[in-house]
Amino acid sequence: MTQPLVTILDDEPEIRRILTDALEDAGFRTQSFSRAREFEAALNRVTPDVCLVDLSLPDTDGLALVHRLALEQGAAVIIISGRAQVQDRVTGLELGADDYITKPFDPAEVVARIRARLRTPRTQTSHSDTAEFNGWTAHFDRYVLESESGDETPFSHAEGEVLRLFLESPKRLISRGQMQESLGGAAGDSFDRAMDVRISRLRTKLGEDPKNPRLIKTIYGAGYIFLGDVGWK
Repeated sequence: MTQPLVTILDDEPEIRRILTDALEDAGFRTQSFSRAREFEAALNRVTPDVCLVDLSLPDTDGLALVHRLALEQGAAVIIISGRAQVQDRVTGLELGADDYITKPFDPAEVVARIRARLRTPRTQTSHSDTAEFNGWTAHFDRYVLESESGDETPFSHAEGEVLRLFLESPKRLISRGQMQESLGGAAGDSFDRAMDVRISRLRTKLGEDPKNPRLIKTIYGAGYIFLGDVGWK
């Protein structure tokens, strides 16, 4: 069985070395890059399982790159950054990152976070990559929502994880704790804020009335329920 591939984008050679050593010791394959241009060129040839991305890059805006990765790649995106402010963390998660780790970091924590990202419903389920519900088709292989008229709307990897979680447990209460356990990442205000943002974006893409959504219902103080009728293809 091929080991998961983790790509590392950081302009600091020592950071790349520490991460490479820790990940390869843990059984992962790695590729490391110091420039976004080289990193993006490599993505045209291979799709990694997880991308580790620093925000302070010399040749591009790290947050803009994270947003593109979240929308265009099938990989989980984890930010590793020296920016420790809460707003930077929240912004990164809002733009589609799956997790946020601040420098300095414990390499063992990075390995644990990556393993948590790979232990998602997407890797555990026996379902296919296409689900139909209430006039919509979710293509998880292409990260696209297709309407009855054939119009397509892209969704990010992070949004897709939340959507798949709902579609695999329709008409059942899913608590915040269950979401954190299933989707990984560090619990806390930033995780809760990220979930709020992802669910809000999914509702928008599904044409939901934010004041009275039909599909993704908030049960205040308890969690969420997805009320659609789901069929997997």
